[in-house]
Amino acid sequence: MTARPGYTQALQATGLLDLLRAYDPHVAGTPPLGVDLPASDIDILCHAPDALAFTRTIWQALVGAPAFSIHQWTGGGRPVIATFTAQGWCFEIFASIQPVAEQAGWRHFLVERRLLALGGEALRSSVVQHRQAGLKTEPAFAAALGLKGDPYRDLLELHRQTDGDLVAILAAAGYLAHSEQS
Repeated sequence: MTARPGYTQALQATGLLDLLRAYDPHVAGTPPLGVDLPASDIDILCHAPDALAFTRTIWQALVGAPAFSIHQWTGGGRPVIATFTAQGWCFEIFASIQPVAEQAGWRHFLVERRLLALGGEALRSSVVQHRQAGLKTEPAFAAALGLKGDPYRDLLELHRQTDGDLVAILAAAGYLAHSEQS
């Protein structure tokens, strides 16, 4: 079995970011965080104020792709989600009427990236261990940090915190801030 390329190479090979350029695509999820597993997918978040136009774009470009599917949620702003496989990766495109910067998935990604930058390899290893045990990304971060509430809501709350606040949370969870490890 041939090893799949890195996520950046897969994105480049598919031309997906060019296809989605009009929808402000942002790559999120576990591969750019470095906490991906062999079955991880590549998540792309988009701003699509016109769901029908977005769906047409995706349908015309990807309808013949392996494992292609597209659907629209019935609630929560009715985002459109498309999935397909290419380059050994599963891709998931999430398109919302909300600008990407306001989407929960993007805010989760940003705080997770900040936490990893501050918490260093010890936090990264703990998150990966929790993921290998079967947890999704946000629950894995919550478990690594000892957060007891709803992991999705808790990470959105952490997004609002300063780096100093995050360092205190990391210290309380037993992680030295990356800058303190030097």
